[in-house]
Amino acid sequence: MQLNPATIRIKNLRLRTFIGIKQDEIDNKQDVLINVTIRYRAEQATNSDDMQDALNYRTITKRIIDLVENNRFSLLEKLTSDVLAIAAEHPWVIHAEAEVDKPHALRFADSVSLCLSCSKA
Repeated sequence: MQLNPATIRIKNLRLRTFIGIKQDEIDNKQDVLINVTIRYRAEQATNSDDMQDALNYRTITKRIIDLVENNRFSLLEKLTSDVLAIAAEHPWVIHAEAEVDKPHALRFADSVSLCLSCSKA
């Protein structure tokens, strides 16, 4: 059996960071909601059942948490790009996508989100 690439999804990671350009956004942390999708070839992990042969989603998530909670961002584009870079960093990753939601950014909307993705050969 030939397996298609595996998909790891980190869903609804709720964090707080400084995000925005208005003074109250610069002065106060806000909630963000992060979703990440990572595709990689997992045949070796499915055959060996060894963590060394798999992507460690816990390590990836901890790096995202550190990035978000310990930095300041003016734009969703920059925050999302930085999250995507972490998601796509490992050489086994063939495709990654990151979406960052900023709840209550607009008065009559639940949230505003930005999504970026990348593919590697």
